Amino acid sequence: MSESFSMNTPLTAADGVPLKTRLQQQRRMRQLKALLLVLPLALFLLLTFLVPIATLLTRSVDNPEVVSVLRETTQALKPWDGKSLPAVAVYDALSRDLQRAQAEKTVPDAAKRLNMEQSGFRSLLQKTARKIPLAPEAGQSTRDAFIALDERWGDVSHWQVIARNGSSWTPYYLMSSLDLRQGADGKPELVPEDERAFLSIFGRTLWMSFWVTVWCLALGYPLAYWLATLPTRKSNLLMILVLLPFWTSVLVRVASWIVLLQSEGLVNGALLWLGIVDAPLELAFNRTGVYIAMVHILLPFVILPAYSVMKSIPPSYMRAAISLGDHPFAAFWKIYFPQTIAGVAAGALLVFIMCIGYYITPALLGSPQEQMVSYYVAFYTNVTINWGMAAALGSLLLLATLLLYGLYSRLVGANRLSLG
Repeated sequence: MSESFSMNTPLTAADGVPLKTRLQQQRRMRQLKALLLVLPLALFLLLTFLVPIATLLTRSVDNPEVVSVLRETTQALKPWDGKSLPAVAVYDALSRDLQRAQAEKTVPDAAKRLNMEQSGFRSLLQKTARKIPLAPEAGQSTRDAFIALDERWGDVSHWQVIARNGSSWTPYYLMSSLDLRQGADGKPELVPEDERAFLSIFGRTLWMSFWVTVWCLALGYPLAYWLATLPTRKSNLLMILVLLPFWTSVLVRVASWIVLLQSEGLVNGALLWLGIVDAPLELAFNRTGVYIAMVHILLPFVILPAYSVMKSIPPSYMRAAISLGDHPFAAFWKIYFPQTIAGVAAGALLVFIMCIGYYITPALLGSPQEQMVSYYVAFYTNVTINWGMAAALGSLLLLATLLLYGLYSRLVGANRLSLG
């Protein structure tokens, strides 16, 4: 008689380990192998994407210059009311700080930072540092000696600037990127109208990006629809022509457009030869040329997502709607178009995001009135070496990109729910 099998006896593997335990070990091993396979990509993204973004966000509020050079002065200014001149002890602290900074050759760092907020502060601080240590006359305090050296040390506004920079973090760069400044009451306020620049630059960037996106959609959607309805062999052949610009550098394409659009270029030459115009058209080094070149460069980014969505829509949907008595245009608008919104929106979002960060095309083919935010990021990075302003402008562009992506997610999600 065979042994009866107990239902309470745990199943074991060949080596006597419970089967449940062995399955858990194998599952953990597979998870570990998957993690090791993904780890190089995760490290790559961390080092090339997340760390630079974190550095960018940090530099936009980083403010180490004044607090590191004028350590004692900023500490002594903390209890100051900000209305009357600081106490003599603050001037004594400034004298010691400048004497130390002159020896360490760090005065220009603080002078450059303070000069951003108050013009003339660079010369004032460097002039004072060269005269340190001051020798007050009989009966004079250190404060009197500073004011005798330069009357600006008796101006409360200069001390307010030093006090505002008494922290390692500052909203100055972000506020300046939005044409704001800290008022006398400590609240943000718009700078005078003749000093405003960045709001108009951001507005110009968004406006130009909007119109480039509109033109890309107007040209790309019909072309994608045409490619999707052609036989496979012909559509593949024409798709090569769409992808062909990717094989050429953007710089080369912009240079080609300069040759084509300039006053003595091929386009104006052809128009004059045909008698369409009597004088060359201004097509280069203005907004028209920038629009033409950017639409040409970014058009494939609308065509490809739209084509991939359109190709997946069965043609029988349209034929069924028309056979049931619907007009072809009405059938297209009610049946076909809603199914293409996701791909078209993805292409439009991609084009718009690329536009707001574009640099080469406006810089080479546009005038100063066509320069976008990215131009000024490069300017502050390469020319004035103002990393704070460059990081602040870049952070605002990043914020705009995230907002656009969030808007896209909401719109596409709502569209999918309505179609469902």
